Amino acid sequence: MIGREKSIALLKQIVQESSADQTEALLLTEDSSLTRFAGSSVHQHVAEKNGTLILRVVIDKKIAVLTTNLLSPSSAGDLVKKAISLAMIQHPNENFVSLPAPKPIPEMNTFHESIESLTPNRKVKLMRDLFKMVRGKGLSASGSFTNGAVEVAVANSLGVEAYQRYSDLSFHLIVENDEGSGYACFVSRDPEQLDIDSLTREAIEKTLRGKPIQMEPGEYEVILESHAVSELLSFLGYLGFHALAVQEGRSFFCNQFGKKMVDSKVTIYDDGLDPEGLKIPFDFEGVPKKRVVFFDEGVAKEVTYDSFTGNREGKDSTGHGLMAPNTEGPIPINLFMRGGESSLEEMVRSVRKGIYVTRFHYTNVVEPMKAVLTGMTRDGTFLIEEGEIKRPIKNLRFTESALKALSRTSAISKERRICSEGTVYSRRFITGPVVPAIKVDGFNFSGVSTL
Repeated sequence: MIGREKSIALLKQIVQESSADQTEALLLTEDSSLTRFAGSSVHQHVAEKNGTLILRVVIDKKIAVLTTNLLSPSSAGDLVKKAISLAMIQHPNENFVSLPAPKPIPEMNTFHESIESLTPNRKVKLMRDLFKMVRGKGLSASGSFTNGAVEVAVANSLGVEAYQRYSDLSFHLIVENDEGSGYACFVSRDPEQLDIDSLTREAIEKTLRGKPIQMEPGEYEVILESHAVSELLSFLGYLGFHALAVQEGRSFFCNQFGKKMVDSKVTIYDDGLDPEGLKIPFDFEGVPKKRVVFFDEGVAKEVTYDSFTGNREGKDSTGHGLMAPNTEGPIPINLFMRGGESSLEEMVRSVRKGIYVTRFHYTNVVEPMKAVLTGMTRDGTFLIEEGEIKRPIKNLRFTESALKALSRTSAISKERRICSEGTVYSRRFITGPVVPAIKVDGFNFSGVSTL
């Protein structure tokens, strides 16, 4: 970790030395650890310490972005010169107006010192009881346990100065035997909240329900656990909850603002300041986060903006700028779905014949403008009959519109979970939706999965 003073000092020096019309410097450092296990045994520890500097310069609407992990002042100076030379030969982006101006950033704690206690040895000790529990049931456990500390610092030539330190951990568990599998996960910034025993019991219980039967494809009542709902929301965020998708005419929100699009029970929003989620006070442009409501009791309301998309419409950024160069738009990364009035057990009891889905796997887009997705169920798919979970079923392929599923949502759980796949293959910055479980009165399964 570099620390606030050194991080901001480095970025301010870079910005001050730049001769470009506007300059932005973003510093992302990480101290990351990943433990993988399979066959109820730890088989890999990997760790990484790295710092990444992303420099964006603007000259007469010509923009260049360069990245380095060489953080000495001399290396940074060379990067500025290269960026300016590169910007000079770019085509102007006529839609660009300006980098953001500074705004007050709320102070909040996003770092827990105890994250440093999660050494590889301690993680192995924490998982010994897990392996003992699983082996005692004749099962096998696999998954990952990753934790880290991250710093984000931003400065630009208009006076933006922002710094935040984050801790995070992500634990993912699959318990399986020859007949089936069960899944559980936990994501947080606070290691003290991790309860591996309860997660293990949750995954074991789903695995030991018997031999799966095959169900015919078709439309069924479904109970979607938080993990499955999270998948739907993440795709909605990517496909249409942001301004660039609307401006380019590829969002399902186009010409729909103010109209009811999903069930009135459904309220979905993005809020980086909500303490129930993985809090983030500002975006990667140093702009403070704002709460943005996408569906307000089923009605389409608003979308997220970064400085680029906001300036195109004469609007302020909502604090949703991602790391430059970003061609995908201001995609929301702090999604929430409001909880309802039901318990998960109550929702199951209300189903005459249906399917219980723990999570989805290998989900892809079929029709972006209708938010039609396809994928497979995984690690806990069950038949529900007369209000009871009866037995496992073989995994099914679904082809369904996330919007249609939300328009058919008849019940929503009170309890919500943070759901995240975790970040282990790219720059570390873990995010995750906070979502309930839902009951959908009609969800289309298009085939039987071979996995």
